Amino acid sequence: MTHSAQIDRFVHDRLPPAEQLPVFRYELPELQLPDQLNLVEELLDKAAAKGFADNALLRSPARTLTYAEAALEVNKIAQVLAEDLGLVPGNRVLLRGGNSIGMALAWLAVVKAGLIAVATMPLLRAKELGEIIDKSQPAVALCDGKLLDELEAAQREHPALETIVAFNQPDSPASLSARAAGKSGVFRACPTAADDVALLAFTSGTTGKPKAPVTTHRDVLAMCEAWPRHVLKARSDDIVLGSPPLAFTFGLGGLLVFPMYAGASIYYHDGPYTPEGMVKVINDVGATIVYTAPTFYRQMAAFAKAAGVPTLRISVSAGEALPDATRQLWKEATGIEMLDGIGGTEVFHIYISAAGDQVRRGAVGKAVPGFTAKVVDDQGNEVPRGTVGKLAIIGPVGCRYLDDARQADYVKNGWNYPGDAFFEDEDGYFFYQSRADDMIVTAGYNVGGPEVEDALLKHPAVAECGVIGKPDAERGTIVKAFCVLKPGHAGDAALVKALQDHVKATIAPFKYPREIEFVAVLPRTETGKLQRFKLRQNT
Repeated sequence: MTHSAQIDRFVHDRLPPAEQLPVFRYELPELQLPDQLNLVEELLDKAAAKGFADNALLRSPARTLTYAEAALEVNKIAQVLAEDLGLVPGNRVLLRGGNSIGMALAWLAVVKAGLIAVATMPLLRAKELGEIIDKSQPAVALCDGKLLDELEAAQREHPALETIVAFNQPDSPASLSARAAGKSGVFRACPTAADDVALLAFTSGTTGKPKAPVTTHRDVLAMCEAWPRHVLKARSDDIVLGSPPLAFTFGLGGLLVFPMYAGASIYYHDGPYTPEGMVKVINDVGATIVYTAPTFYRQMAAFAKAAGVPTLRISVSAGEALPDATRQLWKEATGIEMLDGIGGTEVFHIYISAAGDQVRRGAVGKAVPGFTAKVVDDQGNEVPRGTVGKLAIIGPVGCRYLDDARQADYVKNGWNYPGDAFFEDEDGYFFYQSRADDMIVTAGYNVGGPEVEDALLKHPAVAECGVIGKPDAERGTIVKAFCVLKPGHAGDAALVKALQDHVKATIAPFKYPREIEFVAVLPRTETGKLQRFKLRQNT
């Protein structure tokens, strides 16, 4: 019989009602996890038994920590949380910081202590932080010393957050590291149930209304046994880096949890990456796996081709649709076939993907082992292969929103509906069309914005683009494109016609953008996702 260790039942009491919960399937042997487990104990404390104790785990320009050294630091921070701050299992701890060793250690300590990590994006302002505080009710926040101002402003308006402790602030006697320095480093992992909550991962906000999916210890470890085990196949000698924030589950998986599952190490760069800078860092540290968004790969390609990336063996793209034009550009520059995938915060990470010789041009991939995926109509009936419909998935993880009426939209009859339009071919490959609410219906034809974007990106003048539907009195909706041009190209009427003709020659002519607007930048989330809702607001 399982026993929850989480005394504070705030999150447990706000889970969706039973009839709105997804069905969980644990059909593969590796998904048969014990009912009592703590994910940090499994990934960090048991590293020594797997032969990883002396492997490098966390790297930065300033220092490197082995698995054994990191475990000691995590224990000391966990002692501060439990002994000094008086936190009990189930309490929420807000985390605010960029990708750094300090942020990684803090996250691991929170979860090891049976607390619930509420990681937040570094660029969030006081208003947005206040909304997260109101929703999750954290008593304590651990914050990078460089990012205190906005959090302190939020605290003044939301006093439920009682205490803020800074990390990455070595000169302060009140900092997390100073408090931890005097601790013994002896801390037993909280004996959490597998279904105790490990984190609240607030969505990155492509719709403008962030939600808070609930993720358990079992969920995270089950996902380690899915895509990382069967598709990524990282090794203990891998060095991993990338741009997705640890506050985003794509980054948390790729740049912390999944490398730990493999006994690999992660390099955290100081400050934001530039495309040229990322190529340089890859070569300087000998990185073998990199994670970033399609737009960044497109910008990196010329630098990677010029400098070479001899140590790199895996390039993972996710977070938004990967245009085939970008896949081919990167492959031509590096010789590496991109590892594409689609996942979601609601289920922690990637559930459709393909790698290496399993890649099929234009497709995201197949359902990851452990998951079943299908394409359905509005009534939930599976549609014929080759027909565009809504994606539905079921597997070892599923969506549970914290106290949110939108749960009923995401989970139907036990299946998860991520909100994506796809078609599936006869061989089980899934082809992304658009977000379901981004499908453009123009004069009776269905047009997927990403397909038009891919065609535009094949034109030498276009650096980036976003495509939406714009209301039109005659056709109901027309296809409109927003294009960022490469240097040396003028956004004039001649180029509009050239781009329209190019699209007509590349894909079905009815899909061409009847309106093209040239812009300096496109609105994106901190994780690199295009915010089409903002483009629609400007039409």
